[in-house]
Amino acid sequence: MAVSEPEVREVLRTVYDPELHINIVDLGLVYDIDVKEGDIGVTMTLTSPGCPVGPMITEQVQQNVKLLPGVKDVKVGITFTPPWDPYTMMSEEARDELGIE
Repeated sequence: MAVSEPEVREVLRTVYDPELHINIVDLGLVYDIDVKEGDIGVTMTLTSPGCPVGPMITEQVQQNVKLLPGVKDVKVGITFTPPWDPYTMMSEEARDELGIE
């Protein structure tokens, strides 16, 4: 059974930033998902280059996506281009929850 990009995105909604308590998809941290025959690539960013929970979030991404049927390998790439901007990248719901207008 082949895994799809929307399935991976839904699983990524189960990974939360432990400081903000919002999932990484709604935070706008996920930039790209590449699915090729069971090999999954996730390109994402963090809220800041020195984010102390970055390794924990990356590990959760790998662990959660690997649980999908048909997934063989998960690679997570971190980028800071473009830099994360909460005003334009977060979902409206996430901005409301954090009180960002």
